[in-house]
Amino acid sequence: MAERTTTRRRQLGAMMRKLRARKGMTLEEAGKLVGVSKATVSRYETQAGPVKWIVVDALCREYGATEAERASVVALAKGAKQQGWWSSFADSIPESMNLLLTLEDEAIGENHFACVYVPGLLQTRAYSTALQRANEVPLDTSEIERLVDIRMKRQEILTRPKPPRLWAILDESVIRRVVGSAEIMREQLGRLLEANESPHITLQVLPFSKGAHAAALGSFVIIGGVEPGLDVVYVDFHTGSLFLEKDEELERYRLAFEYLRAQALDMEASSAMIHRALKEL
Repeated sequence: MAERTTTRRRQLGAMMRKLRARKGMTLEEAGKLVGVSKATVSRYETQAGPVKWIVVDALCREYGATEAERASVVALAKGAKQQGWWSSFADSIPESMNLLLTLEDEAIGENHFACVYVPGLLQTRAYSTALQRANEVPLDTSEIERLVDIRMKRQEILTRPKPPRLWAILDESVIRRVVGSAEIMREQLGRLLEANESPHITLQVLPFSKGAHAAALGSFVIIGGVEPGLDVVYVDFHTGSLFLEKDEELERYRLAFEYLRAQALDMEASSAMIHRALKEL
């Protein structure tokens, strides 16, 4: 059986494409500058086959990548064969989840806007289980447990010695919608209150009273790399997922998040609203 393409390899390809496009070079021009063929540069950008980190390094220099960008891309090249911790959960993990887990595993920060449910990184096990049970396609118990286990494992990035900076803006509907039961929801709201006390987590609530807001686009996550140019926007639709990385796409979502942050309650007022919602359950 062919070796499964790692998510690091896919992310490397996406980054190499982005850096070359930013420089405005063709595949042929890039190859000539570092002494490889057009086909080799293309292969490095399309997930197929092994890569040599020294060629990746040379390409980054020709593309005018910053030192931080170059270090990040070369690290991906050196670890391109490495499977993440999630590979042990079986080959049935969707490709979109593979890429999301890789991006999160290497992120230095994440900005979340949630308009329906609590972000996965802040869900309790009971809340996450209730969400899986509400799936319109019934799942058996073992499959639900597997999916919840993956979500709980994801949350370990928040307990690392140097965790990513997490900024989450929740529409008020997120804290008002009872998922599972009142008891499950009380536990979940308590988890949110604890999270807002963490030095590396900022949580804000966007109240109904603000009316229409900047994120008619729906829920989204901006996953931050070592350089803003390597950020990726993750949008999870009911029927699939999108990963957006074009400059104009990033700018649109960054601007939306800035507006949402300005419209939302501050941390203290947000915690007070969550407290009120908890007491009302």
